[in-house]
Amino acid sequence: MKSLLVYLKGYVKESICAPLFKLLEASFELIVPLVIAAIIDKGIANGDKTYILSRCGILVLLAIVGMVAAITAQYFAAKAATGFGRGLRSALYQKIQTLSFNELDNLGTSSLITRMTNDTNTIQNGVNLVLRLFLRSPFIVFGAMVMAFFIDVKCALIFLVAIVLLSIVIFSIMAYTTPGYKKVQSNLDSVTLITRENYEGARVIRAFTDEANEIAEFNRRNRALSNMQKSVGKISALLNPVTYVIINIAIVVLVYSGGVKVNMGDLTQGQVVALYNYMSQILVELIKLANLLVSITKALASADRIKSVFEQESTLEHNDNKAKSDSYIEFDNVSLKYRNAGDMSLIDISFKANKGDVIGVIGGTGSGKSSLVSLVPHFYDASKGTVYVNGCDVKSLDDDELRNKIGFVQQRAVLFKGTVRDNMKWGKKNASDDEIIEALKLAQVYDTIEEKGGLDFFIAQGGANLSGGQKQRLSVARALVRKPEILVLDDSSSALDFATEARMRDAIYSLDYKPTVFIVSQRASSVMSADKIIVLDDGKCVGIGTHKELLDSCEVYKEIYVSQFGKEEA
Repeated sequence: MKSLLVYLKGYVKESICAPLFKLLEASFELIVPLVIAAIIDKGIANGDKTYILSRCGILVLLAIVGMVAAITAQYFAAKAATGFGRGLRSALYQKIQTLSFNELDNLGTSSLITRMTNDTNTIQNGVNLVLRLFLRSPFIVFGAMVMAFFIDVKCALIFLVAIVLLSIVIFSIMAYTTPGYKKVQSNLDSVTLITRENYEGARVIRAFTDEANEIAEFNRRNRALSNMQKSVGKISALLNPVTYVIINIAIVVLVYSGGVKVNMGDLTQGQVVALYNYMSQILVELIKLANLLVSITKALASADRIKSVFEQESTLEHNDNKAKSDSYIEFDNVSLKYRNAGDMSLIDISFKANKGDVIGVIGGTGSGKSSLVSLVPHFYDASKGTVYVNGCDVKSLDDDELRNKIGFVQQRAVLFKGTVRDNMKWGKKNASDDEIIEALKLAQVYDTIEEKGGLDFFIAQGGANLSGGQKQRLSVARALVRKPEILVLDDSSSALDFATEARMRDAIYSLDYKPTVFIVSQRASSVMSADKIIVLDDGKCVGIGTHKELLDSCEVYKEIYVSQFGKEEA
């Protein structure tokens, strides 16, 4: 938690003023029992109405000043806490953006969402409560005990015993609940994950009529979360009743002892009432402190989870390798193994591509096609060997500069909520409407968008108001608008009919700036016209060549071709 307090740096004044005004309010509150004691012992005992009214006026004044101080403290605490939350959330988001795909895969999207939202809010609320109560409650507890010692030492010992017992109870419960709340947050990650998957895959679930199983699984995870919350909550719930029992026992002992001393003439009735009021103040403040400690426990658990993200370092390697390749793109004995994976995804892949070449990548499901092209923009590090782009080791290049030269269309078409124009500007921030229209035409989707309302057509979240083929073509257009030196199409035409795909492919081949194009596909028709086709099978390269060469020399490619065209010759 200490490492996260840096985000309060811009709110030093508020962080100091909030507790100070709370202490001011607490000081006035500690004076109240003494004023009441004076009213009883002097005003009521002597029948002095003027004295009673004057002291009542003082009580009203103390209430007004205390209320102003409390409101001021609340304002400063809220301002500091919300500013802290904003800074923390922003820093966490920026940190996540720096992580490589390895770390993102390992942490999980649902867990990151929970940490960004629920955990951050928990810490923000914890900071707010700490600024308001962390000094005030102990100040009143110990202040009331000190005031009790001034009134009567023997009676004050009752306060001391009660406070010691309560401290033991509170910190014992806190020691148990801290790890418990961490488990609660982990279970919340699990519920967030299944919720997110169900909402995103609602159509698939309904298509396979699997709603009942998904509901059952959600209920199972939800019960696990609920049971963990109940388990921790039962212990936390002991705070209030145990605190009440100890304080009320102390009050009974205090009233009895005070009554005896009044009869003996050692205490006045007003002093006994003052002691009772101080004990009541301690009760109220310890209840607040107990609830504060529960909130702090939750905040500390959430802080550890967020801290773990900040401690994550991108595992993408960078070096100053001066070695050069004589080809524009080269894979030199490249192998890839994902973190925590059992087997290699790519094994000893070697090939070269010149600027302007069209490279086809084909193979069965799970053969490593997407893994291969993900190494070009340095999304992952090669476990072995070297990947060269523009003749240089990708590890020696700045990632942003490298990726600005690449237009990457992934397997799953991802569109953002907003207009077509907004989505296209992800490819090029300052793209003009003419450039966007040109890219849409190249991707064979301009007519469709024009019918829907043009560049101002609003795309729903996840592109829900578009077909699969339309989303894929818009994704291609977004990559083309930046006029990349390298264009990677990772199975980005699987939802297109053959004629539309062929027109889009011909349009890309005819680009005057001649990008180097990688076409990943399971369709032989998509890669037949490529300058070079790489055939993958279970992570291994089993053939490299043109379409005709591979039909003669590569059994895997021949099987793919025959299975799709039903004949052995092109």
